[in-house]
Amino acid sequence: MNQLVLVLDFGGQYKELIARRVRENNVLAEIIPGRTPVGEIAKRNPIGIILTGGPDSVYRDGAPRTDKRLFELGVPVLGICYGMQLTAYTLGGSVKPCGKSEYGRVAVECDASSALFSGLAAKQTGLMSHTDQVEVLPDGFAITASTADCPVAAMENAERKLYATQFHPEVENTPNGSLMLRNFLYGVCGAAGDYNITDYHARMVREVRERVGDKRVLLGLSGGVDSSVCAALLAEAVPGRLHCVFVDHGLMRRDEGDEVEAAFSKRSLHFIRVNAEKRFLAKLRGVSEPEKKRKIIGEEFVRVFEDEAERLRRGYGEISFLAQGTIYPDVVESGANASATIKSHHNVGGLPEDMKFEGVVEPLRGLFKDEVRALGRELGLPRALVGRQPFPGPGLAVRVIGAVTREKLGMLRAADAIFREEMRRSRAKADQYFAVLTDTRSVGVVGDFRTHGLTVALRAVKTTDFMTCEYVPLPHSLLGRTASRICGEVRGVSRVVYDVTGKPPATIEWE
Repeated sequence: MNQLVLVLDFGGQYKELIARRVRENNVLAEIIPGRTPVGEIAKRNPIGIILTGGPDSVYRDGAPRTDKRLFELGVPVLGICYGMQLTAYTLGGSVKPCGKSEYGRVAVECDASSALFSGLAAKQTGLMSHTDQVEVLPDGFAITASTADCPVAAMENAERKLYATQFHPEVENTPNGSLMLRNFLYGVCGAAGDYNITDYHARMVREVRERVGDKRVLLGLSGGVDSSVCAALLAEAVPGRLHCVFVDHGLMRRDEGDEVEAAFSKRSLHFIRVNAEKRFLAKLRGVSEPEKKRKIIGEEFVRVFEDEAERLRRGYGEISFLAQGTIYPDVVESGANASATIKSHHNVGGLPEDMKFEGVVEPLRGLFKDEVRALGRELGLPRALVGRQPFPGPGLAVRVIGAVTREKLGMLRAADAIFREEMRRSRAKADQYFAVLTDTRSVGVVGDFRTHGLTVALRAVKTTDFMTCEYVPLPHSLLGRTASRICGEVRGVSRVVYDVTGKPPATIEWE
């Protein structure tokens, strides 16, 4: 049994990053609702508890709270942002609105004698994002960090092993934040560092075998990182009883369907390619609302699986389980665990209630993208496949803004292929890049004639976790060359723009 750190979720946007940073330090972290009863928390026997940030004001009626007994368990606690304010409020301190709110990177003066800042310089940089702050400390607490506008940027009661920061140590914009978290895990909680991807691998194989037994599993194999790693894991867990169905929904990038078939048809999997372009486009005809697109595609995926399962049953017997490559960001962004719904993912929010399967198997549901890649390497998948850029489950349907047609898909495939080709030729580096066909028309000139074509948007981002990102400042020569080719080679496009928005406030995908 691995040592466990529990991350209590109070609605903060960075809760997944907290868990990910803890795991990077070889300590198992699990996210649970902030309202979880103290008795249940105690039964989990955690070595540490982290309270996340959140959008509320702790002094407001109805704001998320926690039981005072949480701080009496004798388990080290680290409160972050709202978690710090909650700690102070619960233990008798006071919280008030800021005289001046702080957003972004801020200079922080730290007490290097604190266990949290052990080995670090007194001057640090921390990401702040708050409109409230601690005014009066609870009894027994001392200030351990401050900023020009926030007198209590961190506090602690070392005797009770209670720590808190107003800034976010889990994000990249706090350069030494990972070291602060490591100090908490190893210096305060006494972590042994007994968690790694090999443990997860073994546990998931065991859990899948226990759940599936001697029954058969149907997996939707897209050829992306998540579904490929899921396939390799399931093939190990239930060898001979995994049927991988590649649904060619007509929403893939150029030549991608053939590439997926070539990569998997010769592996030790029962690989089936279903050509369903007409079926999906018929369902999507006239639909322009993004969430509706995702729901339609999610349901149609399941219906295709069900149809294929019926065919397979005639040859192999009952197909009991539907497997999916769902990962943690999919779950979070789809509004699980009382989080705000950012968008529904086809493999989370789009599943119909009347599925003709006994259950759903999602062995990657607890992993972040970088952990999925690490597991893929552990499973011996080719590096080229494991390192492939993310591609949305609904495919190009959510990169064609507005109604989806075969003509628009053709335009987008051509524009996207040009952009990808130019990126490969250049020295530019990005973690994800793609083209979007917008529904905005603008006047253009082709020869001696005016046109009224569509606008293509290009997107290139850098990120380590795909929960946040920054745009990549691509060279103007690269952008100009790409734009010239797209307007010249893709009929119907009259303008190309470049997206310079980060996440937040935008998401990586446009829909």
